[in-house]
Amino acid sequence: MNYCVLLADDIDFMVHGIFKYNFFGLGEVWITTTHVCLLIVMLILIGFAIAANRCLAKAKDEPTGFQNAIEMIVEMLDGMVDKTMGRAAPKFYNYIGTIFIFILFSNISGLLGLRPPTADYGTTLALGVITFVLIHVNTWTHNKPKDIWKDKCSPLPPWLPIWLPINIISDIAVPISLSLRLFANVLSGTVMMALIYGLLKWIAIGWPAALHVYFDLFSGAIQTYVFCMLTMTYISNARGDK
Repeated sequence: MNYCVLLADDIDFMVHGIFKYNFFGLGEVWITTTHVCLLIVMLILIGFAIAANRCLAKAKDEPTGFQNAIEMIVEMLDGMVDKTMGRAAPKFYNYIGTIFIFILFSNISGLLGLRPPTADYGTTLALGVITFVLIHVNTWTHNKPKDIWKDKCSPLPPWLPIWLPINIISDIAVPISLSLRLFANVLSGTVMMALIYGLLKWIAIGWPAALHVYFDLFSGAIQTYVFCMLTMTYISNARGDK
């Protein structure tokens, strides 16, 4: 019996090597479509930031148009941070606002024909590691060593550190869980759309737009919100009540 075999060439997941170079004699490094899409996203966001800065430098008392949109975005993001982080919120306005806008635009960049940079684990892992560093910097800044030791040994007394290895593993798992959650959700949408376009070809005309609304807009916005909320929660817990 003959079976129809689907060739890999029929489906394009938009992962292509563009060129490679020798990295200081340590080995060859490929520049892929992910790097190019990430660069495009960064250039667009940098251009938006420059335009916003110049607009606010000439801000009017009664905002209209672009100035109104900028102020709405800033107020929304600052309000989200305020509700979650309380008194510590002003110190994290810039970081949370930056990663929120970056992740959201990266997630929806598929609507522009790009491969979402967050569909590459290298991007999401870097975001998770930054959050991991912030968590532990705030832990050691706002807590005494004995309190940290007590927390790592909980729920048992500090003199019985049976749970210490488990709590350390749970701390190490934070950046991994954060990055994998975002990466897997964005990648699944990218793979689904690639399969639809690759398998259905000319049948996939018009109606996949509804799927883009879900995978790129709705799911992308949800995953952005989840990543930022978890980041703020972890940092707030690390700071304690101070």
